[in-house]
Amino acid sequence: MLNKVFGYFSHDVGIDLGTANTLVYVKGKGIVINEPSVVALNTKTKQILAIGDEAKKMVGRTPANIVATRPLVDGVVSDFEITEQMLKYFIDKIHKESFTLFPRPRVIIGIPSGVTEVEKRAVEDAAMNAGARQSFLIEEPMAAAIGARLPVQEPAGSMIVDIGGGTTEVAVISLGGIVASRSLRIAGDELNDDIIQFARDEFNLLLGERTAEEIKIAIGSAYPSDEKLEATMRGRDLVTGLPKAMTITTDQVRKAIHKSIAQIVDAVKMTVEETPPELVADIMDRGIILAGGGGLLRGLDKLLALNTKMPVHIADDPLTSVVRGTGLVLEDIESLKDVLVTTQYEKSPKV
Repeated sequence: MLNKVFGYFSHDVGIDLGTANTLVYVKGKGIVINEPSVVALNTKTKQILAIGDEAKKMVGRTPANIVATRPLVDGVVSDFEITEQMLKYFIDKIHKESFTLFPRPRVIIGIPSGVTEVEKRAVEDAAMNAGARQSFLIEEPMAAAIGARLPVQEPAGSMIVDIGGGTTEVAVISLGGIVASRSLRIAGDELNDDIIQFARDEFNLLLGERTAEEIKIAIGSAYPSDEKLEATMRGRDLVTGLPKAMTITTDQVRKAIHKSIAQIVDAVKMTVEETPPELVADIMDRGIILAGGGGLLRGLDKLLALNTKMPVHIADDPLTSVVRGTGLVLEDIESLKDVLVTTQYEKSPKV
């Protein structure tokens, strides 16, 4: 009863709980939060010092007793308590302007398509403990397809490739369900690691994670082009132990991330191979849609088009596709309830 009363004063929210960023959509308002999924923790007192943008600034710059950690690894909850605190922080932040003492919103959260029942339950429980009165789950490729305005409920094939921070989700969708899919734990973070490894092997230079990400965004590419870009890498020389700066080119970055990109392309090709021919014909007409931050990598659409022999389009604002999808489901939950994930877990009756 109290839940209903508090729920009346609460904003229903859709959350894209990503490995790199968490985005929050509020029903009737749109996207209100887009912050890194990073939490700064004092290891001595177990006190949370900062969440989101403030915590991201601390990555790689903390003393021994403070850890800037990501509670999600490869799109799934790796630290339950910190994920719960992070969700609670975002839910409370949304309700600050309204006079809601105990926010009890309905929450829809995007999860990778390849997760286990245990991982689904961890996300559900984290949302409920963070203050949700009801929590629903939706698979990220489905949410991304809805966010990209694909006709997911029609008897026609739509193909989405959602490349996030921790996972790459490839899915063919028809009649409100996923027909063929691949969930790959290779995505943006893996590309950063590739650049760090390349700098270590080629230049004896130790790079930080943030520097590698900045290089990837500035000059990273998946397909050769006439544009010759350069960036400066600053790190520590592994031989002398002193600071060192090097110039790296687009071609070198492409060489560094080549293996990971090839695995993503293979996953797309395998998904196409598993797709019924009728749906393949639809996808040939409509093309493959790229979503997620990784979809912005230069030349990735050209590389996929070359390898799949199909047109490839980048979604409008690919970074927010998943959270916009959760928002569209929130706005019309009755007609879109079939796209939500049903979990085997049911609450045990109270003794």
